[in-house]
Amino acid sequence: MRLFSALLPPAPAVSELAAAVAELRALPGADRLRWTQRAGWHFTLAFYGEVPDELVPRLSGRLGRAARRHRPLTLRLTGGGRFGDRTLWAGAEGDLQAVARLAATAAAAGRRAGIPVEEHLRYTAHLTLARGRGVDLRPFAARLAGFAGTEEWTVGELALIRSHPPAPGVAGAQPHYEPLTVRPLGRAATDAAGGAAGDGAGDG
Repeated sequence: MRLFSALLPPAPAVSELAAAVAELRALPGADRLRWTQRAGWHFTLAFYGEVPDELVPRLSGRLGRAARRHRPLTLRLTGGGRFGDRTLWAGAEGDLQAVARLAATAAAAGRRAGIPVEEHLRYTAHLTLARGRGVDLRPFAARLAGFAGTEEWTVGELALIRSHPPAPGVAGAQPHYEPLTVRPLGRAATDAAGGAAGDGAGDG
């Protein structure tokens, strides 16, 4: 299975971003980009690649323990940028340091489950909107810079997601994302019970 862990924005935040993306798709060159589908918008925490079936339960368990080590956090979609002329993305503001720690924990969970996961030299929370080659993404990123969503939400879950490849031979087909498990960020519940572990990059 091709797997990754991610944070999923709620429908109201997605709707705000979708309105901004509709304007981007009217810009010159937009028809040459491969736009992602709003149903699959997410913030990737760690990418695990092709994971053998026998390792999936171990990875899921490790992620469950990892999620319990972190408090729920707050995000709001805002701004955006580009990775060269390859990827256009929307950004976020809020507890970004907590997101980076959670990403490190999710990657460590994969390694402890026996999956070779690359370490992030610098994690950037981003939601991929479009990919392409040969298109100048600077006008798109400049337009995104002024985007400021009003929907702030509390992130309380970490999802393990399976990526199904696009249907072969179908023009414009895109991957389909299937959540396999959704783990609560559990420190709030742990605090209520009278004890909590500290944040960290390990997964216990």
